[in-house]
Amino acid sequence: MTSAIRHTTFDSTDPYALAQFWSQVLGRPLHEDDHPGDPEALIEGAGLLFVTVPEDKKAKNRLHFDLQPQDRTRDEEVARVLALGATLLDDRRTDDGKGWVVLADPEGNEFCVERSAAERGN
Repeated sequence: MTSAIRHTTFDSTDPYALAQFWSQVLGRPLHEDDHPGDPEALIEGAGLLFVTVPEDKKAKNRLHFDLQPQDRTRDEEVARVLALGATLLDDRRTDDGKGWVVLADPEGNEFCVERSAAERGN
């Protein structure tokens, strides 16, 4: 027998708020049973589970998401996600249009936004 990954779990000081941010980024709903103040929150169809821990994030993630926009350019997606509450950490875009942008979610978890498939010519 093998195992399957059921959830990717994020430690969080406010699971509901962080799950709301990622729900908006990914366009996926929160589980219908999740409410503000709950000790955990799940994003339906994405397998992302946010759970309460007492401590704040202290170090760089050892695992992060690389997002690829599906219906907009990388730069449009960066602007959209910043407006949702992300923070710019590092801009790795190059003059020839390649590269990516490193952002952090509201609790400091790093993630990247890459070029869309259309921008890559795929």
